[in-house]
Amino acid sequence: MQFSLSNAPEREASQFLGFAGNVIDRQSEKRSDDCARLALAEPGARLLLIGAGRLVLDFGNGAATPYFTHAAAQAIGIRPDAAILLGRADGVAMLAVPVAVEPETMPGHLKAIDFRSILTQGLIDAAGLGAMAQGAALLAWHASHRFCGRCGSPTEMRAGGYKRSCPSCGAEHFPRTDPVAIMLTVSGDRCLMGRGRHFAPGVYSALAGFIEPGETIEAAVRRETLEESGIRLGRVVYHSSQPWPFPYSLMIGCYGEALNEDIVPDTAELEDCRWFPRAEVLQMLASMHPGELKVPPAHAIAHQLIRNWADSA
Repeated sequence: MQFSLSNAPEREASQFLGFAGNVIDRQSEKRSDDCARLALAEPGARLLLIGAGRLVLDFGNGAATPYFTHAAAQAIGIRPDAAILLGRADGVAMLAVPVAVEPETMPGHLKAIDFRSILTQGLIDAAGLGAMAQGAALLAWHASHRFCGRCGSPTEMRAGGYKRSCPSCGAEHFPRTDPVAIMLTVSGDRCLMGRGRHFAPGVYSALAGFIEPGETIEAAVRRETLEESGIRLGRVVYHSSQPWPFPYSLMIGCYGEALNEDIVPDTAELEDCRWFPRAEVLQMLASMHPGELKVPPAHAIAHQLIRNWADSA
């Protein structure tokens, strides 16, 4: 196998995706059980307020800011004991704190906006999106792992939010990330795309599915493609990855080489699945398709997979 690290680009494709611009130094080796409490006491600490799939933004100075001081956050109503220390950015402590989102009681300059809208509307910068994805994923994990999976007893937060410990049986539980394979299958000058029943009108995308225990990324790409479309794959290559805080996934983007072209779609999963010629995909990317068909927006890993292939003629 040829070693090609020296030929790789200095900025990998993943860095150009939504939620992937995190610049926080996580300082994982320095997480004491009281590190979040100590960080909250620092005058310059910056807090992200997250609740019900939304981030609180302050529009008081015109542009949206996602960061609050501890005092400003307390005025809104937070649980300091549930704060998670994300790490540090330029030496400043960065924390995520759960908050009860009640729009009717919030001051007029504050708005709680869902993660996807913040991303698509470009309300905060890439570093803020990355911090939001990190905090949202961790808070979602804590909300769903309040009890010990071994004995059922209530667990307690430790290591600044990066561990839960069971005082009853001593079990330790750590945050999880669910890996998802998302793949664009290609055959000559055509690619395979499908649309789920929940997709926006006219949108087609790469196929995707969760990677199962004991399965390689490549095996998952082949299995999911075969299950959803009836297409068998040969070679599989990795392209990029994207944090996806819904609630705590990692999208792993790949390309697959088709070995057959007769589609047998899984109609329980897909509303439609078809081959698209490169010329038609370029029309979709340019929003000039005669049937108004589209691909996912630019911040999505599926868009990057599709565009990279379509532009590579």
